[in-house]
Amino acid sequence: MQEPTHAATEPRTTGASADATPDGPTGLPFVGSVRPFARDPLEFVTRTAREYGPVSYYELGTYSVYQVSDPDLVRHVLVDRNERYVKGDLFDRTLRPVLGRGLLTSEGSFWREHRHRLQPAFHPDQIADAAETMTTYASDVSAEWTDGEARDVHADMMRLTVEVVADALFDADIRESEADIGRALTVVMDVVSDRMGYPVEVPSWLPTRNNRRFRRAVETLRRVADEILADHDRSADPDEGDVVSLLVDGQAGAVDDHAGSGASGNGVTGVHDGGLPREQARDEIVTILLAGHETTALALTYAFHVLGRYPDVERRLGAELDDVLGGRPPTVEDLADLTYTERVVKESMRLYPPVWELVREPVVNDVVGGYRIPAGETVSMHQWVLHRDPDLYDDPLAFRPDRWTEEMEASLPPYAYFPFGGGPRRCIGDRFAMLEARLVLATIAQEWRFEPLDDLSFSPSITLRPDGPVEMVTHRR
Repeated sequence: MQEPTHAATEPRTTGASADATPDGPTGLPFVGSVRPFARDPLEFVTRTAREYGPVSYYELGTYSVYQVSDPDLVRHVLVDRNERYVKGDLFDRTLRPVLGRGLLTSEGSFWREHRHRLQPAFHPDQIADAAETMTTYASDVSAEWTDGEARDVHADMMRLTVEVVADALFDADIRESEADIGRALTVVMDVVSDRMGYPVEVPSWLPTRNNRRFRRAVETLRRVADEILADHDRSADPDEGDVVSLLVDGQAGAVDDHAGSGASGNGVTGVHDGGLPREQARDEIVTILLAGHETTALALTYAFHVLGRYPDVERRLGAELDDVLGGRPPTVEDLADLTYTERVVKESMRLYPPVWELVREPVVNDVVGGYRIPAGETVSMHQWVLHRDPDLYDDPLAFRPDRWTEEMEASLPPYAYFPFGGGPRRCIGDRFAMLEARLVLATIAQEWRFEPLDDLSFSPSITLRPDGPVEMVTHRR
């Protein structure tokens, strides 16, 4: 069966009055749908989309949620009306204590200035220079494995990607302190996940176990950021293109070409006469450490896991790697010939999107899909739902890299597949992440096959995190 073709159409609506509230699960008094959402958020949002359509409504404790499950309506929020939306309170209260006013949590002109300041570090020419760093660290991890050994591959990928980010973007070697950084990042994500799941926020000043762990983890990350800044200060010949130099020395900005039409603030060149205050620079370093490694580690973990479940796909991938690379490390120039490798990455990120949900809040009233969304309410959009929508993908639960033909991609509505978000807030590191995912996958899959020991289970928070170790037996090819 061929992939369905989706012509450009108007967003699906129900014909409801803009003053009506969308249908959705009713839940219980006071707590709404907290219980079924907390029990299995992936199942809950999928069922809600399938039963109630492109716009639905439910309550999670004190939050009223408008769930948007149509590609054109996602585009409406992220691109066409992006100036009316901010990340919002839920995002702010969970991540600002860690990230301060970094790119993920800041808004408005402050965010635009920082985005333009950092953009040169993610220019294609700049990130291409990181390719050898990526394959070197991947080879180092691969060299630690033995044939027939059971490994927590997720832990290995988390370590690999945070080391790559530190070296490639900060010109810093963090291997001696990586264990402390890894533990701190894990604690932060664990606590953030817990806080997102509770309808009532536990005050941060209470001396609970989670609050104490969280404070220690944040202190560790800030200390690491301070050490990276201090190393830059001591360097006699710092890399002018790395993130730290852009933050503290002041560099010319760059055109931000990530978002499509309708993206406010795009196409503007920012010029910076000097560096940021120390605290702001530290916030950006912690933000990139956290966001720059987590999603790529998840993408690689799930790619290796699903390859182990589909031996025919694994064999075809291995044949391409043997033919193109012949046992040597991949380079940027090889990527044009590693077409099946890229399809494996894309399909893995479709089936298991590392970022499974985006949330926004309108700052003024908006109308989405025929429904009025009041200012200050929460709008949620789920990659997990749309990437698995049977109206958009044939046999959506199957892992089929071959679906990613040029014709199929051209037929998809733009926001049927959005692993890196979209609009002006599209992930600044999307090119870096895709380069790393392909190069690391190619480096490791040349040498190893994977035998998953368990099915995947998830503990979704900001990202689609696994619920515990992801153990696989590594077999040398």
